[in-house]
Amino acid sequence: MKLGILGTGMIVKSVLELIKDLELEEVSILGREASREKTEGLVRQYHLKRAFYDYEELLASDIDTVYVALPNDLHFPFAKKALETGKHVMIEKPITSNGRELEELIAVAKSRGLMIFEAMNVHHLPVFLGLKRDIEKLGNIKIVSFNYSQYSSRYDAFKEGTILPAFDCHKSGGALMDINIYNVHGLVGLFGLPKAARYHANIEKGIDTSGIMVYDYGTFQAVSIGAKDCKAPVCSTIQGDLGAIVMEKPVSQMTEYKILYNDGREELRQFGQEKHRLYYEFAEFIRMVEEKDYERQEELLKLSLDIIKLMTKARMEEGIVFDCD
Repeated sequence: MKLGILGTGMIVKSVLELIKDLELEEVSILGREASREKTEGLVRQYHLKRAFYDYEELLASDIDTVYVALPNDLHFPFAKKALETGKHVMIEKPITSNGRELEELIAVAKSRGLMIFEAMNVHHLPVFLGLKRDIEKLGNIKIVSFNYSQYSSRYDAFKEGTILPAFDCHKSGGALMDINIYNVHGLVGLFGLPKAARYHANIEKGIDTSGIMVYDYGTFQAVSIGAKDCKAPVCSTIQGDLGAIVMEKPVSQMTEYKILYNDGREELRQFGQEKHRLYYEFAEFIRMVEEKDYERQEELLKLSLDIIKLMTKARMEEGIVFDCD
């Protein structure tokens, strides 16, 4: 795979730390002319093939796959252009701003035999795969609560009037799209789509700085909390009539969990995730492309589409509307 990375932000730096562990033929990066010095520094530090400062030039090169790691509102237009020029596309979460955009990308990709992949690590972590197996030990599920609350330094700037992308309604930001999305993927990845869901948000300047999503699964109830304007010790639980599973890190960062049985027994489940937490999603995308595993691609893409549609409906019902809606 010849990978072209779009962007030079924090997530890109994390990805660059793990490229040495991936089977990539070459890696190039797209930066802005205004950040040329920073971009060239990344090329040198991580031994990248080259830097581009013009997207058309990158797309005209022999790069076969594009990783879109730009602000949320740019995911759709940059991914669409990459697909239209015959590139596979890996898109940082959230995959698009709304369901309509993803449906359009899927149509373009299918017409050209290309793959789209959401860079959502949750579904590929060994610990999450273990969690899916262990849920049956809890008996009938009754209550699920996922929490990811992390005070953002960008919120300080937001309060002072500087609106950065993570808090910008014009750039498809907000707590649901930025942080609670991990919880939504975790819940739907474990239990499928709920019968109904409602988002209750703290809204400032038209954007959700924190919020709670409530899910009705018919036989049990669930809640996911995502906050960027406050923090608390993170604890997530899955409660059944035979016991509970306790996770003391966000679902996207955990490496272990405890099973607490009603009879007093405890079981600590640890997973030796020696690789960077983002390694597993990239390794799976590379495998799918190389093996032409379109069946698995369809499964993951349906999951991404179901979730972005769920989130789109929930935030719009709460009055959070993006420019692209």
